[in-house]
Amino acid sequence: MRLETERLVLRRWREEDLEPLAAIDGDPEVMRFIGDGSVRTREQTAAALAFMERGWDERGFGIFAVEPRETGELAGWVGLTIPGFLPEVLPAVEIGWRLGRRFWGRGIATEAAREALRFGFTEAGLDRIISICHVDHHASARVMTKLGMRQERETVVPSHGQPVRVLAITRGEFDVIHGG
Repeated sequence: MRLETERLVLRRWREEDLEPLAAIDGDPEVMRFIGDGSVRTREQTAAALAFMERGWDERGFGIFAVEPRETGELAGWVGLTIPGFLPEVLPAVEIGWRLGRRFWGRGIATEAAREALRFGFTEAGLDRIISICHVDHHASARVMTKLGMRQERETVVPSHGQPVRVLAITRGEFDVIHGG
């Protein structure tokens, strides 16, 4: 599976993605608003990569590796998954993203997420997609707003007690905002 935008390639994972992804997951600033804010070890990142690939096999959608077309280097990821960490929103499909710090502020998350939403609605046949972010993660909330998502609720993640916002968009809303 491979998608392309004007500046980006969204693709399935490769073995050589582990080290650059481990560097992203090991950056305290990147991980500040993820889960309980802890960085991940290389082994935890490897397990997460295996989990992301299983999602594709089990559901036909999942998390894409994101790379700028001009360099081909791993910038991070964007994609669709089941947010099992927040049972109160289930059944649901969540869109999320994580980029290395040097890729922040360039519109990459918005561009990649817009394409992943398009994929979710047109290729995966989803009718509604949510996104979840820590209430203080203003950059992620701005991406969600740019995508046309609307806030549904604020709640707390049971496993670590962090406050989060849940936003959503339907296929019809996406089609109106982004032209189908």
